Amino acid sequence: MDGFIEKIQHLKGIMLGVSLSALILAPLAIIISLYLSTHPKFLLLIEQEGDFGILLMVTVIVILVTSGIWLVAGLRQFNSLSKWNNRYYNYLKKKEQLDQSISSQYDLDEE
Repeated sequence: MDGFIEKIQHLKGIMLGVSLSALILAPLAIIISLYLSTHPKFLLLIEQEGDFGILLMVTVIVILVTSGIWLVAGLRQFNSLSKWNNRYYNYLKKKEQLDQSISSQYDLDEE
């Protein structure tokens, strides 16, 4: 059981990195996409280029939607990992207390 929990704890570190990247990169992508889509020259480019402009606008919309989903997923994952971290430390405390209780009950010396 402890080995399984240690593997989960290792994966938690990786997932925390993914979560933090979502919390940093997704807002950046949203800000850049909103800036581009509201810039007068970008709107002029869309009007002048026809099909390419439509494709460009669709790409910006896809980036906005994907980044929004990524941001929400990152927030939910970060929240979940924080809860896991609290439960893991509570588990470690209870395990230590139980070990000490058993050691003192049976007069076992920890050396």
